[in-house]
Amino acid sequence: MSVDELLAPWQTVNAALGLSGPVRDEAHHAQLLAFVDEAFARFGNDDQHPIFTLVALVADRIREYEDRVHPWPDNSTPASRLAFLMESHGLNQKDLPEVATQSVISEILSGKRRINLRQAAALAKRFGIPLDLFVD
Repeated sequence: MSVDELLAPWQTVNAALGLSGPVRDEAHHAQLLAFVDEAFARFGNDDQHPIFTLVALVADRIREYEDRVHPWPDNSTPASRLAFLMESHGLNQKDLPEVATQSVISEILSGKRRINLRQAAALAKRFGIPLDLFVD
């Protein structure tokens, strides 16, 4: 397969997702997050699906944008990141039933309990951010 044969399909993908440069703004960021969500909704059970190569590229662009526009403080913890995200999204402890009960969320926020791997995965999915931000 030649470069010329790949050029037209790439131009279509690039025009749809704007991957040839950094994420431009919040609207572009939201568009890329929606693409990732749709890919996981449709093909999430098949991690060998070719779409996930594209998802990885999109995720890199999303991460670059978030690091540039919304950097985490150096001294943040998984619990403080969760608190920040809850506040910025207008969420209460009861609004995260897919993560844990209200009492468990309270214990996490107060530092009495750490976020486990299942909870970290649920939070990463809920907020569309990397899982490792919720793991010590």
